[in-house]
Amino acid sequence: MDLSGSRSIMHRLLGFLGPELRRFPLVMFFLLLSCLGEMAIPFFTGSFTDWILQDEAAAIFTRNITFMSILTLTSAFLEFLGNGVYHYTMGRAHSNLQEQVFQAVLSQETDFFQHNQTGTITSRVSDDTAMLRGSLSVTLSLFLWYLFRGLCLLGFMLWASPTLTLVTLIALPVLVFLPKELGKWQQSLVVQVQTSLAESSQVAMEALCAMSTVRSFANEKGEARKFAHQLQKTQKLHQKLALAYTLNIWTTNFLGLLLKVGILYLGGKMVTHKDVSRGDLVTFVLYQIQFTTAVEVFLSIIPSVQKTVGYSEKIFEYLYRIPQCPSSGPLAPPTLHGLVEFQDVFFAYPTRPDVLVLQGVTFTMYPGKVTALVGPNGSGKSSVSALLQNLYQPTKGQLLLDGKPLPQYQHRYLHSQVAAVSQEPQLFGRNLYENIAYGLGWKPDLEEVMEAAKEAGAHSFISQLPQGYYTEIGESGSQLSGGQRQAVALARALIRNPRVLILDDATSALDTDNQLWVEQLMYDSPRRVSQAVLFITQCLRSVERADHILFLEEGVIQESGTHRQLMEQGGRYWTIVETTGGKSAPQE
Repeated sequence: MDLSGSRSIMHRLLGFLGPELRRFPLVMFFLLLSCLGEMAIPFFTGSFTDWILQDEAAAIFTRNITFMSILTLTSAFLEFLGNGVYHYTMGRAHSNLQEQVFQAVLSQETDFFQHNQTGTITSRVSDDTAMLRGSLSVTLSLFLWYLFRGLCLLGFMLWASPTLTLVTLIALPVLVFLPKELGKWQQSLVVQVQTSLAESSQVAMEALCAMSTVRSFANEKGEARKFAHQLQKTQKLHQKLALAYTLNIWTTNFLGLLLKVGILYLGGKMVTHKDVSRGDLVTFVLYQIQFTTAVEVFLSIIPSVQKTVGYSEKIFEYLYRIPQCPSSGPLAPPTLHGLVEFQDVFFAYPTRPDVLVLQGVTFTMYPGKVTALVGPNGSGKSSVSALLQNLYQPTKGQLLLDGKPLPQYQHRYLHSQVAAVSQEPQLFGRNLYENIAYGLGWKPDLEEVMEAAKEAGAHSFISQLPQGYYTEIGESGSQLSGGQRQAVALARALIRNPRVLILDDATSALDTDNQLWVEQLMYDSPRRVSQAVLFITQCLRSVERADHILFLEEGVIQESGTHRQLMEQGGRYWTIVETTGGKSAPQE
């Protein structure tokens, strides 16, 4: 990373503090007073050298040692206050940053999560922000402390001996140049280490999330080897990082030692020629020793600051990334009819822009009607569902809801009116009440949740659980069967009373009785009069009562009509029904 890039990221690091920055002047004030108080010991030590031969030396010594002690204790107390305010500020700033990063990730387009694996994103949101907080809490605190300390010492050194101070400053560029070059190398290694650690976490998470598959294929050793191989790459990077850090520290210490020897030699010559008094020399040497130490520590902190920049680089890449999806629109009408229109829609996924999965799709969904979408696997049915949920944008054509383009609606409003249930719904590691009420803008009564569960056919099994609706269901609903997860997901959709309901193979895991229950809900429920339903299924027997059936193949609507009309046409739909007996569409 170049210097301008480092400055830009450091500017962002300070910028994310936001309102917390108002406490920084107070921290600076405490630090400055604390540093000035610490200058008392070298000042009085040098003065004692000149006073020791004067009359009433004992009285002068006692008076000044008392004054020096008061200044030193005050300095320690002010340092304590400064550190307290600083670490309190850093704690609040970390929480603020982590919240902002997570919100930034949540606002990204759907394709972002296809390009970036879950483990990598999680590492940035949690691990990197935690390491950044630790680095800021320690590193930036030391950075500010030794910066103020060095400036105060430099001022007192100029007062004691401008000549020796000039010699010290001339030597400083040498002290800065080599550590700076080594710091660039170290910073690049830090970025590589963080990337490698994120990749290792992803390897482990992928294996742990698919343990049943790993065990089914007896590939435990293979996954262990893959993880070990990734760890070896990380270990090599750690070794290089350790070498860079060691060289940086050694170079700084060696150059500092040479500077001390040179100052002692020149100072002795000046005392011999009576250019400075013995007391001033003692004072300067003590200041210079502390100044050199401050510079050494300050320079040793710089690589840590650069390491912090390395931690923050990916964080700010997420934080300042502009989502590629359209922003939330202004529309939120008090009433919505649920009229959906696909107008000559073409679509290709961003990861495969040259492969059109939908080609010129045109159809209309009416309120109070069930539109069934059938066809072989890979024909584009789920892509229609994704577009209707505004997860992607059409490559060409447009999708209207009550005559308005979908992106013009407010994000939260749109998804309160358009609800979907997929074949493998995602539940959360919470209780059933929270899963069914998920995403609502209000906290529903238990009766509302129970009513939605009854409609979805989930109440019977929920009521038999130990804690009923407050039963924890495990990570991703792992304690429920596939059919139970679908029933809960259906209840989660129904409680919103949406104007558009999407059932994307949402009955595949249900038993026969519950499938019939859902079909009755679609075709006979009082909800039907105000709800447009898109029913995507492989079970052709379930669509016989649909108001409109679309047969989709290779991204094109090949046939459309009622079940009776399509059977009379004797086309692809008729062929599949006759071949399979209406049980399922072909798995092509």
